[in-house]
Amino acid sequence: MRFVFGLVLILGVGLAGFAVFMAQGRISQYQSALAQQQAEIRKKVPLEDVYVATRVLEYGERVTKEDVKLVPFPVSSVPEGAFRTEAELFPGDGDKPRFVVRQIEDKEVLMALKVTEPGEDAGVSSRLAKGMRAFAIRVDVATGVSGFLRPGDHVDIYWSGGGAGDGGGDTITKLIEAGVKLIAIDQTSDTSRNNPLIARTVTVELSPQQVAALAQAQSTGRLSLSLVGTQDDSIAQAADVNQRTLLGIVDEKVVEAKNPEVCTIRTRRGAEVVEIPIPCSN
Repeated sequence: MRFVFGLVLILGVGLAGFAVFMAQGRISQYQSALAQQQAEIRKKVPLEDVYVATRVLEYGERVTKEDVKLVPFPVSSVPEGAFRTEAELFPGDGDKPRFVVRQIEDKEVLMALKVTEPGEDAGVSSRLAKGMRAFAIRVDVATGVSGFLRPGDHVDIYWSGGGAGDGGGDTITKLIEAGVKLIAIDQTSDTSRNNPLIARTVTVELSPQQVAALAQAQSTGRLSLSLVGTQDDSIAQAADVNQRTLLGIVDEKVVEAKNPEVCTIRTRRGAEVVEIPIPCSN
């Protein structure tokens, strides 16, 4: 009985070893075939190494070497601004780090537009285009589109104030800027924010001339924002509305009546000259 048990045990161990040997052989074949397939793909599709994120990088985080890695990517599909070398992503000795200005997903290609320049912080100044300025507008729940604004959106700006009609008492609303880009809500410029926020101020990107116009408008009236759709590339037309145009009231024109022409004849009666009106012949 013991002999049979030992024989079965030896046979089982032998079969297990044979199964492991066969599995190793099959895995080796798979690895060899995969390597061959990748080599063939490299021959047919040109690849180059680019840096991708190894985890989700949130707004304001510092980009470190542990957060990225090089992976092969089809040359024709490499996005513009992708980093290909360590010298590009981490120039110098790393004493001037880069920070995230837009959330980067796990395994997403790192691009220049989503990180700051070396040594630059992730503040609003890093998001301004050349020649543009940041300008803050006071808003509330009504003028700020109920808190649904977020950095990166575009808005039309309307001004409401006293008009020239009726001695300046007539209020007028006018579109003064269209398609203005928001770069910050209160003190945050995180474009990945999705939850509504009732802001007290919004910061917009404007040219110096537009800044002067908005500063004057804000000091003389009330500014309201209108959110532009993400896919809307149209430009709002000039709008100028007061209470009369809103209610459809038309001002009546007063026409001055001309004095009728009077024709007379003069008749002398003794020492007195009398003018007698008669119908004009013309």
